[in-house]
Amino acid sequence: MLTAVWVAVIVALAFWVVLVCVAVSTLRRFSRLIGETSRAVTHLRDRSDGLIDRGHAAIDRTDEQLARTDAITASMDTVTANMAELTNRVSTLAPLARLIAASADSPLARVPAFAYGVARAVGKRRAARQAGAPAGPGPVPLAPAESRGLPTRRVRGRELAGRRGGEAG
Repeated sequence: MLTAVWVAVIVALAFWVVLVCVAVSTLRRFSRLIGETSRAVTHLRDRSDGLIDRGHAAIDRTDEQLARTDAITASMDTVTANMAELTNRVSTLAPLARLIAASADSPLARVPAFAYGVARAVGKRRAARQAGAPAGPGPVPLAPAESRGLPTRRVRGRELAGRRGGEAG
């Protein structure tokens, strides 16, 4: 027959077996959890390498754009300096330009301009005469109105080419 000690040992053994089964089940779940976590970390590491590479590429492109912006800014500084110098020169010449503009309308300035024009025209005529060619623009003889197909009109006994056909003046 069983004594109280043996019953206590059997009950303790049953609890021990149940406790070991729960521990084994928990350890199995924990090992699955660790395996899934390991796979997730590996996957994240693989993805993070790509993200880091793309981040480095973006930083490199940004650095190139900043270098270009620095070059543009430097050239704009040069343009600004050149424009300031040009403005200074134009403002220095402005009184002279006003003087020339004011004197160009005066009779004193018209005389040399007229003399230059006459001298140039005479020079062209002389050169044309020496070459034997007609001298520049001048009167061109026209054929009679009838031969050009224009209507004629009579004024005081003379026939004239008119704009309106056949009217007498």
